[in-house]
Amino acid sequence: MSKDVIFYCALGGIFAVLIIASVAIFLLRKISPQRDWTELRQRVTSWWLIIIVFSLAMVSPKWLALTIFGLISFMSLKEFLTLTPTRRSDSMTLLWMYAAIPLQYLWIGMSWYGMFIIFIPVYLFLFLPMRMVITGNTQGFLHSASSLHWGMMTTVFCLSHVAFLLTLLPQDARAGAPLVIFLVLATEFNDIAQYLWGKSLGHIKVVPNVSPNKTLAGLLGGVVTTTLLCVLLGPLLTPMDRVHSLIAGIIIGASGFCGDVVMSAIKRDFGVKDSGKLLPGHGGILDRLDSLIYTAPLFFHFFWYCYG
Repeated sequence: MSKDVIFYCALGGIFAVLIIASVAIFLLRKISPQRDWTELRQRVTSWWLIIIVFSLAMVSPKWLALTIFGLISFMSLKEFLTLTPTRRSDSMTLLWMYAAIPLQYLWIGMSWYGMFIIFIPVYLFLFLPMRMVITGNTQGFLHSASSLHWGMMTTVFCLSHVAFLLTLLPQDARAGAPLVIFLVLATEFNDIAQYLWGKSLGHIKVVPNVSPNKTLAGLLGGVVTTTLLCVLLGPLLTPMDRVHSLIAGIIIGASGFCGDVVMSAIKRDFGVKDSGKLLPGHGGILDRLDSLIYTAPLFFHFFWYCYG
């Protein structure tokens, strides 16, 4: 089977999963109308929006795909900064942060892994505090510097690993697209599976003070079912064998849970329930991409180590 056939079959498979999920929700609402299925329905609706955007990126030319991912990072950072208490003196620093986004994606377009991997964690990490010092305002300096750097690391550096997957296999212009599909599909499936397992069998809370709805059954059930999905799809969509696909499934399942609860902790620290109102049922874009913040870099470097 040719790569293009596998590629389009994978895209069709993702939409098939979403259609099945939508039909299942419709049937559940008919069978058990007394139960509130609103949250699950809104989750699937949000995934429809996300998958459509990712699919457009997959079938677009490289420059346009990177532009789409860059805009996602831009919106995520903007949303994060909207929640973060910032000092008026840091306004120019914020402009430098936004200016760094196209540079980060430029390194991806050039396939310059060395600069990609150190630009934000090293150069920007050192530059932003120095730019803040120029204003002479030391009140709340450390808190502001750490918050801004955390925002850059999560919304730009971590999410940009998804885009770099597109160029990770340079032998074919679309060779990296199935890697992105594999990652996004597994992350989406893990999110829904953990929710369903938690709702069905969940009693033991994992982090009740951070995310009361996260249960041990949801965590373990999500990891197991996501791993099985990865073992099935990994050899079809990626160069990975079944052993590496199994490891990838465990990484995605466990790290997806971590990303969710870490962002929940941040929102609790900010005193908000949702990061915004962009996506139905999830508030902002960070509410839906929280899992990818962890799964993207960890899967990327696992794959890079084994097949890069």
